[in-house]
This record gives sequence, structure tokens and C-alpha cells, in this order.
Amino acid sequence: MEILDYVMDEAFVLIPVLWILGKMIKQMQLMPNRFIPITLLGISTIFTTVMMGLSVETLIQAILVTGAAVFGHQLWKQFNNDD
Repeated sequence: MEILDYVMDEAFVLIPVLWILGKMIKQMQLMPNRFIPITLLGISTIFTTVMMGLSVETLIQAILVTGAAVFGHQLWKQFNNDD
């Protein structure tokens, strides 16, 4: 089983959105890099609540989507690292 097996279809669109927002936050240097994942979780929580309503399942989806976005970014970063 993969993490994406648990993500609802409606929430998949948020993964690339969070990737883009994370990249923008990093390039604008609005905050230290260590705070970007928690910021993305907050943004994801807002977006999933707007899309699917407020519920425990929505909060779980926000966490899963943020996890998939951050994990995917780290995989991409490590894969392209020449070290």
C-alpha cells in the first residue's frame, strides 16, 4: 500500500498546488525552510476544508496530501542530488 491509496480523488489536485506554493515560499524567503512543511499543512487544511467541508476525514486528507507533497519533493531532491 502506498500513501496515495488513502488520498481521496478530490484531494489529489492539492499535491501539485502545494508543491508550487512550497517552491514559491522558498524562493521568496518568507520564512526559514524548516517552517515550510507546517505552513503547507495549514494551507492544505484550509483548501481541503473548503473543498470537502469540515470533518475529521478532511483533516486526515490534509495531512496525507501535505505528506505526499513534501515526501515527493524530498524524493525528487534526493534523486537529483549528485552526491
